[in-house]
Amino acid sequence: MEAEELLKRFEIVKRYTEGDRDFTGINLNEANLSRINLSQSILRKASLFVTNISGANLSDADLSDANLNVARLSSTNLSRAILNGASLNVANLVRADLTAAQLIGASLIRCELVRCELSQTNFSGANLNEADLREVKLTQANLSGANLSGANLRGASAKEANFQEANLQGADLMKAELNGVNLSNADLRQASLQEVNLSGANLSGANLKWADLSGANLNGADLIDTKFNGANLSGADLRNTNLANASLVHADLTETNLINADWVGADLTGATLTGAKMYLVPRFGIIADDINCQWVDISPAGDRSAIQQFNSPSEARKFLNHTPGLVRIVVDALLDHSANNTLATAYGEIARHYGAMSRPPNIEVGYRRTTLTFRFDSDEHLLPAAFLAIVPFENALETQKNVVAVGKSIANQNLGKKRIVQLSKALNAAMANLTDVKKMLETTINAGQKTNFFQSPTQTILISSGQESLIVQSHQNFGQRGGNNQDTKFSLPDRQKVVDFLASFDYVD
Repeated sequence: MEAEELLKRFEIVKRYTEGDRDFTGINLNEANLSRINLSQSILRKASLFVTNISGANLSDADLSDANLNVARLSSTNLSRAILNGASLNVANLVRADLTAAQLIGASLIRCELVRCELSQTNFSGANLNEADLREVKLTQANLSGANLSGANLRGASAKEANFQEANLQGADLMKAELNGVNLSNADLRQASLQEVNLSGANLSGANLKWADLSGANLNGADLIDTKFNGANLSGADLRNTNLANASLVHADLTETNLINADWVGADLTGATLTGAKMYLVPRFGIIADDINCQWVDISPAGDRSAIQQFNSPSEARKFLNHTPGLVRIVVDALLDHSANNTLATAYGEIARHYGAMSRPPNIEVGYRRTTLTFRFDSDEHLLPAAFLAIVPFENALETQKNVVAVGKSIANQNLGKKRIVQLSKALNAAMANLTDVKKMLETTINAGQKTNFFQSPTQTILISSGQESLIVQSHQNFGQRGGNNQDTKFSLPDRQKVVDFLASFDYVD
C-alpha cells in the first residue's frame, strides 16, 4: 500500500513539475500528499477520499465538485481556492488557511475547522451541519443561506460576516465575536449565545426562540421583528437597540440593560423584567400582559440609584404602558403657509431654551380650526410646555396666568415632597426662560409675519398620562362665529378638578 501511495505522489509531482496543472477527475484516494505543492492546479471532480493533504499548498487551486470526504487537510494552504460544490464531510481542516476561498454549496458535515483562517471566504449555501468551527476567523465571510445547525462556533471571530438567512439552529456560539454581522432572518432557535458579542449586528427578522443570550452584548443591534420567545436575555446588554415589533413572549430579561432601547410595538407577554435597566426606554406602545416584574432600574447610569418598585403585575403593566402626556392648543382659524413658517421658527427657537419641546408638534388642520399637539414622555413637562407653547399667540398672557395659578396649587397637593419639587422646578425653569424667549422671538420673527392666525382665539388643553384633561384657557370668543361674546370670561375649573388632574400624573420616584 505504501508503494502505491508513493507512486501516486511521484506521478502527480512529476506532472506538476513538468508544467501540467490540469488534474480534472484524478483519483488520489488514500494517497499521502502531505506538504505537496499543487498551487493553481485544476482538480475539478477529483477523488481525494481519505487522502492526506496536510500542510500542502493548494492556494488558488480549483477543486470544484471534488470528493474530499474524510481527507486530512490540517494546516493546508487553500487560500483563494475554489471548492464550490465540493464534498468535505468529516474532513480535518484544523488550522487550514482558506482566506478568500469559495465553497459555495459545498458540503462540510461534521467537518473539523478548528482555528481555521476563513476571512472573506464564501460559504453561501454550504452545509456545515455539526461542523467544528471553534476559534475560527470568519471576518467578512459570506455564510448567507448556509446550514450551520448544531455547529460549534465557540470563540469564533466573525466580525462583519454575512449570515443572512443562515440556519444556526442549536449552534454553539458562546463567547463568539460577532460584532457588526448580518444575521437578518437567520434561524438561531435554541442556539447558545452566552456572552457573545453581537454589538451593532443586524438581527432583524431573526428567529432566536429559546436561545440562550445570557450576558450577551447586543449594544446598538438592529432587532426589528426579531423573535425572542422563551429566550434567556438575563444580564444581556441591549443598550441603544431597535426592538420595534420584536416578540419577547415569555423571554427572561432579568437585569437586562435596555438603556435607550426602542421597543415600540414589541410583545412582552409573560416576560420577566425584574431588575431591568430602563432609562430612556419608551413606556408606551408595547404589550405587557402577565409580565413578571418586581422592580426596574431607571437611573441614567444603570447603577440602581433610582429604583421603581411594583406591588403587583398590574402596576408593572401600567408603568410599561405609559400613555404620553399631551399639550393641545386649538386655534380658531385655519393654518396658512406664512403662519406655518412662523410656527416652525418660533418652536424651533423655544426648544433651544426648553429642551423637552425639541419634538415638533403634530399639526391637524380641520374644517375651521387648527390643532397643535405636543407629546411628552413625562407629565412634569405639561405645565411648562403650555406656558411656552402659547407664546406666539396674542392671548398668551391669559393662558400663562392660568398655568401659573395651577402651578401654585402644586405645593398644596398631597403628592409627596419629591413630586412637588419635580413639578415646581420644571415650571420655574420655563418661567425663568420667558423673557429670553420673548426677546428671541422679536428678533427672529418679523412682525409682518404675524398673520391673523396668531390673533385668533385659542383654547389650551392639558391631558395627563392618566388620561385626565384640564382646560387651562379658552378665549371668550373661541367658537363664536359671526360675533363676539365679551361677557363670557373663562375661569379655571374647580379645585377638585385641578387636584384630580395633578394626581393622575405618572411619576417616576
